[in-house]
Amino acid sequence: MLTELRVRDLGVIAEMSIDFGPGMTVVTGETGAGKTLLVTAISLLMGGRSDASMVRPGASEALVEARFELPDSEHVIRRIIPASGRSRAYIDGSLATLAELSQLGAGLVDLHGQHDHQSLLSPSTQRLSLDRFGDIDLGPLQEITRELGELEDQLAALGGDSRERDREVELLRHQVAELESAAIRSAGEEDELRAEAELLADATGHREAAEGAVHLVAADGGALDQISAAIAALGTRVPFEDQAKRLQGLGSELSDLAAELRRSAESIESDPERLSAIGERRRELQDLRRKYGDTLAEVLDWYNSASERLVAMESRGTTAAALELDRTRLLGLRDERRAEVASARRAAAAPLAKQIASRLPDLALAKASLAIEVEGPAGDEVTFLLSANPGMPLQPLARVASGGELARAMLALRLVLSDGPPVLIFDEVDAGIGGAAALAVGRALAEVSDDHQVLVVTHLAQVAAWADAQVVVDKVVTQGTTSTSVVTVEGAARVSELARMLSGTPGSPTAQQHAREMLDAATR
Repeated sequence: MLTELRVRDLGVIAEMSIDFGPGMTVVTGETGAGKTLLVTAISLLMGGRSDASMVRPGASEALVEARFELPDSEHVIRRIIPASGRSRAYIDGSLATLAELSQLGAGLVDLHGQHDHQSLLSPSTQRLSLDRFGDIDLGPLQEITRELGELEDQLAALGGDSRERDREVELLRHQVAELESAAIRSAGEEDELRAEAELLADATGHREAAEGAVHLVAADGGALDQISAAIAALGTRVPFEDQAKRLQGLGSELSDLAAELRRSAESIESDPERLSAIGERRRELQDLRRKYGDTLAEVLDWYNSASERLVAMESRGTTAAALELDRTRLLGLRDERRAEVASARRAAAAPLAKQIASRLPDLALAKASLAIEVEGPAGDEVTFLLSANPGMPLQPLARVASGGELARAMLALRLVLSDGPPVLIFDEVDAGIGGAAALAVGRALAEVSDDHQVLVVTHLAQVAAWADAQVVVDKVVTQGTTSTSVVTVEGAARVSELARMLSGTPGSPTAQQHAREMLDAATR
């Protein structure tokens, strides 16, 4: 529910703070005192349109802030309207767009009496209200719709247009055949070819370098002869026994190395044809990378995916036939479920309309008529229609011209339907009524407040008497400046305010006695 509302520099309101409790709260006061500004303030928090003219003269900006407490959460909403520039909105301390404000507000508050933020004017909400009243089981239809959606996705994944599908198959066949013909050995084939090309490109130089190294090691007077001479010089002298053994090991290692170099040199041969073939192969692989991936590994991955896709596409005929058969079956079932839901909705429409219409006479709409129109394959086009006066055609609620008539019609709906946002605000609900009708409206508002927090702006004591709390808005002029004061009245002060509403003379004993009688009669 709405627990706190703070307003600063909005119109004639300089500074105002109100705490709200559960049940029904009425806002009363003289005409022009600023009662409707409270509704305007809450409308701004629901994403309503703002204007710089709303800012109190002399102020730089107007501020509206409210706290909403729900069973499992709490929200603080703030709206700032500057004297120049764009307004700003905050939800729980974070900047928010007006769309976000409106979305959150739609689940918190319904404003009745103006055409903004009235959820029951929404066709989707009217349909939901009918479904809840008639206990319509949408489960089977929703399940069939879900299955049909999944099947449509599968068909779409196979390709929709047959000519486009054939073109894709031909392209895949060409690409897969190209890669199969290329016969890439591995993801590292390019590295292997690069190394072989570097070897062949300087075969003569490589061979001459190896032969030169062998000569320096094994030729007469080479490294091996020098090591042999060193060993002979040391002979069998005991102090150099270890060093002599190490020299012998070096000699053996050099001898093996010379033999290895000789074999390597003999294995290197110039092969211009092979070198040319390697160049062609590298260019082929480069071209494949340009088409199918940055690396050969990516090219191979693409080949695997394309091969799988091609198999699926070529077998689509069989798969598609099975899916189309299933689709036909599901479409038939969906039509059956739609017909069932439409029938149930049409069956519930008349009883719901009758119950709502039965509430209208007590709300000063004795000559009004109400109907619920159900159209569409599943009866999903639900429209609440109202004719407020005899001879006038039934029209959708959203087109009802009189704010008071619309508010009372919405009140009748709320009396029958318990769903909706937790906070209901009624402005102009008492327009054009009085006497017994006003008492009936007050009683109805009090009844709705059993399930919702209800805020009512009213001029009628017969309505105000039914409230759990009463807030009085008064206009105060100080040093030539007009401002608004807001006071919650209780006890004698409330009796005086009701007396003022009844007779214009809050101190009149007769009016006060009448006010006390109304309060006693309205005690719930």
